[in-house]
Amino acid sequence: MDRLWAPWRAQYIRESAGPPSEETACFLCRGLAGTDDRTALLAWRGLHSAVFLNRYPYNNGHLLVCPHVHLGSIGELHGASLQEPIETIQRSIRALDKILRPHGYNIGLNQGRSAGAGLPGHLHWHIVPRWDGDTNYMPIIGHTKVLIESLEAFYDRLVAEFAAFS
Repeated sequence: MDRLWAPWRAQYIRESAGPPSEETACFLCRGLAGTDDRTALLAWRGLHSAVFLNRYPYNNGHLLVCPHVHLGSIGELHGASLQEPIETIQRSIRALDKILRPHGYNIGLNQGRSAGAGLPGHLHWHIVPRWDGDTNYMPIIGHTKVLIESLEAFYDRLVAEFAAFS
């Protein structure tokens, strides 16, 4: 049997011990309520939306855009809580275009656990940069995804790019 050691996951297990409320269990709400944006990987805050780096990315530059409100259905969003996340997706794509120069994007919202939402109580859009020919044998044969830059290094570049827009 192969063993994969992932000691950093212990923090997740410790933090999820006990019966937390839906909002305290939500990493997006915790990040928005906190003050250590770098640890939370919160790259940008608007009045009604925010941008997080995905801690377990499909590709380099994989971002999550969420409204500040903890709601699980797009039908529950109104006004700026609906409009600003879409504008934030545009802002994020401009930043990613400049930093990574991808050839395209997968942009999606999974509403509900059966639709693939890993966090069904707090809507968030995934932005996954894609490049022509970026598929290879590693995920299929090696069950391994190759990422070219650490989350921390990319976080610093993304925050700087967002700051340049302001």
